Amino acid sequence: MTFVDLGAQQVKNIQEPIRAYQVGSPSETQQAALARVVEAESPPPLPDKPSIAVLPFQNMSGDPEQEYFADGMVEEIITALSRFKWLFVIARNSSFTFKGKAVDIKEVGRRLGVRYVLEGSVRKAAGKVRIAGQLIDAVTGAHIWADRFERDLSDVFALQDEVTVAVVSAIQPKLLQTEIAMATRRRPDNLTAYDCYLRAMPQFYLSTREGFAETIRLAHRALELDPRFGLIAALAGACHSNSVLLGYAIDPQFDRKEAVRLCRLALSVDDSDPETLAIATVVSAWMVGDCESSIELADRAVALNPNSFLAWHGRGWVYNIAGLPEEAVQSFERAIRMSPVDPLLHSSFAGMGYAFIELGRFDEAILAGKKALRQNPSYSSAFRCLASAYAHLGRDAEAREAAARLLEVDPAFTISSWIARGGRSNAKLTIEGLRKAGLPE
Repeated sequence: MTFVDLGAQQVKNIQEPIRAYQVGSPSETQQAALARVVEAESPPPLPDKPSIAVLPFQNMSGDPEQEYFADGMVEEIITALSRFKWLFVIARNSSFTFKGKAVDIKEVGRRLGVRYVLEGSVRKAAGKVRIAGQLIDAVTGAHIWADRFERDLSDVFALQDEVTVAVVSAIQPKLLQTEIAMATRRRPDNLTAYDCYLRAMPQFYLSTREGFAETIRLAHRALELDPRFGLIAALAGACHSNSVLLGYAIDPQFDRKEAVRLCRLALSVDDSDPETLAIATVVSAWMVGDCESSIELADRAVALNPNSFLAWHGRGWVYNIAGLPEEAVQSFERAIRMSPVDPLLHSSFAGMGYAFIELGRFDEAILAGKKALRQNPSYSSAFRCLASAYAHLGRDAEAREAAARLLEVDPAFTISSWIARGGRSNAKLTIEGLRKAGLPE
């Protein structure tokens, strides 16, 4: 028999702790001791996707009422982040075990098995509340993002909602950007399906022929590794669709079929992921033309995650395609609010520009088209928007210049070929402006 010293132990009905020993065969005691060591020293492994814990915010006011406000806001942030299916979010009950404790962020990350930790504080003074937050890489200890929000303390629940939107819309794009940067540094022969997705995103954002081709290549590699990765299938479908719309396609019929096939595959895998829905429904609206069902899916995407840039961006394009420009503008405005520095803003601004043209708001269309070009100087949709809007205002020289730039980036452009690609025959004012700008029929 062997004995394992368990140290001092508190025993019921005995005031002082006593030293305890475990008795067993050598193998039993060794296994038990080893199990305790493993349990104590082996944290949960990091998930394949980005992972985050939101710690209880520190109440700096000394006012117990602010404690409830701060806790409620953290719960709202956890709920909002949980709606992004690509993000692993630790549940409230685990995060709140650290409430009121001085914490080491690296230790928090190790114990909860997360890469990122969001912490913050709440301070109330003179009818205002100030919320500070910071996002930290728990592996390296590096600060990724920090900001402060100050609001009037009137309607507490409305304030919680407003701050939640502000925090989530700030940190969600930053998280994705950080993950993309890490994925690009990994060895190409050691990539997971999710790494392929992260590498594909910057290529997709370029909106170029080469960028779409590389995105499709990475998407097929990801689907070989994980055939049920619906989001990457939808992304590849969007590349085929955009290649048709922007005039890149060598075989438009093939690209149309592939776009529809891949998006149907994506939805068959997961029709409850808002970002997969958002991408697939835009492709369907362009390539299939079923605007009624596309609107239904776009509305569902924003209902599933009202904090998603992609969901609102997709809804904007679907309503544009359906000939409902007012709803399109509102959706694009929400998208831009959700992610004000998003790499896809050139597409949001161009979409908003088209909607403004159909509403007869040509000056605003020009502003939107210029913003799109600042984001992506060779984006043909922005030149189409500007050529049409300038022509409607009688600014003929600027209209001709925009038309010339359009033909530089899309030499095969004609108004009829654009409509045949899927360019919205119902966009009457846009088409009228393109004719006035002198673009070929």
